[in-house]
Amino acid sequence: MPEVIIPGPEGRLEGRFSPPPRPRAPVAMILHPHPSSGTMNNHIVQALYQTFVRRGFATLRFNFRGVGKSQGSFDNGIGELSDAAAALDWVQSFHPEAQTTWIGGFSFGAWIGMQLLMRRPEVRGFISIAPPANMYDFTFLAPCPSSGIIIQGEADEVVTPSATQKLVDKLRTQRHITIHHDVIPRANHFFEHEMPDLMRSVDNYLDMRLAPDSPIK
Repeated sequence: MPEVIIPGPEGRLEGRFSPPPRPRAPVAMILHPHPSSGTMNNHIVQALYQTFVRRGFATLRFNFRGVGKSQGSFDNGIGELSDAAAALDWVQSFHPEAQTTWIGGFSFGAWIGMQLLMRRPEVRGFISIAPPANMYDFTFLAPCPSSGIIIQGEADEVVTPSATQKLVDKLRTQRHITIHHDVIPRANHFFEHEMPDLMRSVDNYLDMRLAPDSPIK
């Protein structure tokens, strides 16, 4: 899990990168929650990172501008989307033979990740945990270009489950993609006591999507 420094739009970005274990390995990038308190060392971000590493992905997590050793200052999502695009460019320059890319994000990171997949057709799957559908505009998903899973805590006190359900319902009206939606019983926004349930949901979804005979491509 070597530390890496990525050239970002406002200076260096601090990251952790697990190199591809084999040629043509897929890529995964994990995005952290709001920079006011979130970092790439968030427990959900680390769990997602380790899940993709175990599955043989070239996997990156990094700090948005102004977080940790990353240079720059918070930019209300605009600059952070540029950071994510620069970080993905860096991975792809290091590992250009990757055939597919996945994006994972928690809370604010899920919002950034879903914007990124609109711009990058190589992103073939996403995992969005507690996307802040009641706090940010998700109308850019018109249409959403890839299939993925949205996971919500039943007792989320930050992101209202009804707002997330509305987002899911909207995305499910689109053709050619499949949106899975899991609600974790009793879980709050940070899944403090339900991490095993959260990661079981993630792993079950990845087992299905990555199977050779998966109905979702």
